[in-house]
Amino acid sequence: QVQLVESGGGLVQAGASLRLSCAASGRTFVGYTMGWFRQAPGKEREFVSAVMGSSGGRTYYADSVKGRFTISRDNAQNTVYLQMNSLKPEDTAVYYCAVRARPVSVDDSRGYDYWGPGTQVTVSS
Repeated sequence: QVQLVESGGGLVQAGASLRLSCAASGRTFVGYTMGWFRQAPGKEREFVSAVMGSSGGRTYYADSVKGRFTISRDNAQNTVYLQMNSLKPEDTAVYYCAVRARPVSVDDSRGYDYWGPGTQVTVSS
């Protein structure tokens, strides 16, 4: 059974950093694009970042996080990370990791088949 579990969320002040992790189990996702999405209260889920499946794979970022967030993956550990620096109150959301299984744009959540339950990130001003 495929399972994704996020961790690393929490409550921080503006300007702080957090590192989210997403551990996959049940199968390997080497070669698959893995992404991070987030959903704030009352808002739709939005794309944050993605990393292609190959070693040293290409990365993608939403404009709102570019320069502050860094995505990486460890294929040996079947884990993807999201390093979040210079956090802002508007980054407050539940963060989800997901595995892209369909050939659609990397920022389109409809292309992702497997999702974790999410981890809460709250940034106070």
